[in-house]
Amino acid sequence: METAEFVQTLDREGRLLAAAAEAAGTDAKVPTCPGWQVRDLVRHTGTVHRWAAAFVAEGHSSPRPDGGLPDLDGPELLVWFREGHRHLVDTLARAEPDLECWHFLPAPSPLAFWARRQAHETAVHRFDAESARGGAPSPIPAAFAADGIEELLFGFHARARSRVRTDGPRSLRVRATDTDDAVWTVRLSQEPPAATRGAEGATDCEVAGPAAELYLALWNRRPFPRVTGDAAVAGLWRERSAVT
Repeated sequence: METAEFVQTLDREGRLLAAAAEAAGTDAKVPTCPGWQVRDLVRHTGTVHRWAAAFVAEGHSSPRPDGGLPDLDGPELLVWFREGHRHLVDTLARAEPDLECWHFLPAPSPLAFWARRQAHETAVHRFDAESARGGAPSPIPAAFAADGIEELLFGFHARARSRVRTDGPRSLRVRATDTDDAVWTVRLSQEPPAATRGAEGATDCEVAGPAAELYLALWNRRPFPRVTGDAAVAGLWRERSAVT
């Protein structure tokens, strides 16, 4: 996917998140985020949006703390969220391709990183907001979901902080059934997970299904659509893969 596509997706997902939060009400519980109410979800995502926009707009070359959660609720919180989301979208859309700033996962450029990361951040939390609202969730395009799986496996869980570890070698295959060439093999050990594209050799466990369902499952929002082999490997992912 191109950077402009991620910015368009971020735009759409943020507007859907705000609409779902408004419909649910800020007191509503978020089933996919135990212990959270909608106000927590909106405060968190809005804070991340402002934090990300500052790197792009101001060109910061090193990590910086976010501005903290706002002491807002109800309609005022949603106004604040929409303003921050709009600012992030506009900032990314106006940014120069050769922008230099800090980013924390491998990417073709800082701009490509922030557009991609914020699109996925917002899409997952949009699903959270819609789970609080109830009813059918908005669809996630298969190509975008497959990209999000790649970001999770090759980005977040390639880092030393990943907690998905095993005492002995184990392996997990992730297979999207509705997207061409969307198969990954993840080798687990005492080191960070090592992911490769393709179906290389036998694996202890395979999780399979539509890309959107796998995307949400790997982010621990839904059960895995289909598990074959040693289900304990899939269970290990669910227990230890939370990204903080």
